[in-house]
Amino acid sequence: MNNITCENLPNLVSSFVDTLVDFSVSGGLFLPNPDSTSPHNAPDTIITRYPTPDRLIAIGDLHGDLEKSKQAFKMAGLIDDSDRWVGGSSTVVQIGDVLDRGDDEIKILYFLEKLKREAQKTGGKLITMNGNHEIMNIEADFRYVTRNGLKEFENWANWFSIGSQIKSLCVGLEKPSDIFYGIPLVCKNVPRKYQHAIRSRIAALRPDGPIARRFLSQNVTVLVIGDSVFVHGGLLKYHVDYGLDRINEEVRDWINGLMGKFAPAPPYCRGRNSLVWLRKYSNELAKDCDCFALEHVLATIPGVKRMIMGHTIQEVGINGVCDDRAIRIDVGMSKGCINGLPEVLEINGNSGLRILTSNPLYQNKSKAYLDADNKEELAYMFPQYSPKQVEVKA
Repeated sequence: MNNITCENLPNLVSSFVDTLVDFSVSGGLFLPNPDSTSPHNAPDTIITRYPTPDRLIAIGDLHGDLEKSKQAFKMAGLIDDSDRWVGGSSTVVQIGDVLDRGDDEIKILYFLEKLKREAQKTGGKLITMNGNHEIMNIEADFRYVTRNGLKEFENWANWFSIGSQIKSLCVGLEKPSDIFYGIPLVCKNVPRKYQHAIRSRIAALRPDGPIARRFLSQNVTVLVIGDSVFVHGGLLKYHVDYGLDRINEEVRDWINGLMGKFAPAPPYCRGRNSLVWLRKYSNELAKDCDCFALEHVLATIPGVKRMIMGHTIQEVGINGVCDDRAIRIDVGMSKGCINGLPEVLEINGNSGLRILTSNPLYQNKSKAYLDADNKEELAYMFPQYSPKQVEVKA
């Protein structure tokens, strides 16, 4: 307290107000200070390629279900009973679609941000990705929003506005801008009782909106780790030809509002053949998957031998097709989807892949699976529709 002076008091007030707002809208979280020495925290840094880590975990679509999200992280040994990071140097990829269908979207964004900062302190990484529902919400397409999801954003806007009012009273702080600037007072075809909630969601998630800039702009849209490429929907050759780094940079700039506060998403994020909507490799029937196109794409990305994707719910659980060159990890775990049992994909260095699941059907198979030769290929791990899995109680 002895370091408080007239010069730094405004910054202390601003920091206190931000912490108060965060605590109030996140379900009571205090975010740890970010690691200022990490290159990942540089505002303009976005990394598309990483080397093979000792342990890699891939988690599918979360869709607003905080409870199931925590179960997935806990099942993988990444958090303890107090939701603190205990994953050490593990690298984790969340494949996108945090938003929509559930009631805890903002709380999950804060939960993931907390884990990112905690992981950095132990040499770990949590990398989040854009799904089609992130893109939709930034474009104010709210077809899959729940009533409580709207209330959560309305509550956020109320607290954010309170914080802005407090800051505006402090001499020495720049007057906060109006988060609703440019948004119509009345949204067409929206019932009156939802008007403020819809405007709040637009304000938070539009390009350069506070939630979009703070959380979603950190997301990557395509990611290469070791010999795996991650994408929410799927990649086509023209996406690779366009440039994976270029895609990530342009989507980040769009989310940060550099193309305007109401600009549409880049074309490769819109439509059935876009990175976040494609389903060519995710049909549950293997015969309906375009393995030829997949092979063509993988051949254009040096060192990559598989594509890992979410987006399309796999009722049978995590599985592989096209000689296990396409791995599908969206199990519909959210209660807003099919309330599926959480499953995550684990890749341990060069020793192969396995599924961690809470499905009791695989309880008696766990020993045979754990004793499998480390050199077994993924085909052994993922026989058609009957994957050998490790039961882990969440």
